[in-house]
Amino acid sequence: MHAAARRSVVNGRRRLAEAVDAAAKVFARRGYHGASTQDIADVLGMRQASLYYYFESKEAALEAVIRVAVEDYASRALRIARKETSASEKVAALIRTHLAPMVERVEYSRVFLGERRFLQDPARKRIRAMELRYERIIQRVMAEGVASREFRADLDTRLAMLALLGLGNSAAAWFGREPGMDFERITAGYADFLVRSFRTTH
Repeated sequence: MHAAARRSVVNGRRRLAEAVDAAAKVFARRGYHGASTQDIADVLGMRQASLYYYFESKEAALEAVIRVAVEDYASRALRIARKETSASEKVAALIRTHLAPMVERVEYSRVFLGERRFLQDPARKRIRAMELRYERIIQRVMAEGVASREFRADLDTRLAMLALLGLGNSAAAWFGREPGMDFERITAGYADFLVRSFRTTH
């Protein structure tokens, strides 16, 4: 590939990422039904017609935002799962990385948690397939803990995975409004709670 062609590809990807970021900001601020493609175009400083180069519809923009969010969750989880550490350490890291977007990518977190229910089929099915991949990564960590006898033999690994996600998702509803509950305290507390409940008792 020639240098000019490579630059074109890189610029195209950068501009698409900027368009998705703009959509995340708009949907997080206005909600899916309160937002318009014109709002997204305004953030980007372009004409509404130009936005259709990136998204064929408002729903396509929403799917793009949620897809980026889920891909981020899954890629972080996969890196943790591949580490040569204990299952307990991996669970602590997983809860931390699931909560991290509340601080690092606030708009994406809000849209993922609050707006993905507005997707229609088949977009909902595509996103669900990605969510299932993320869930399987977490569940495998739980299963590894059971296999190594670090976690209880009777631990239901799917329920354990759902508990981790449920705790993480619920924190978004009150994060920043509970006195004394900063990110470090929440992640440490949740990790301790989960690991203690999963571990084999002696």
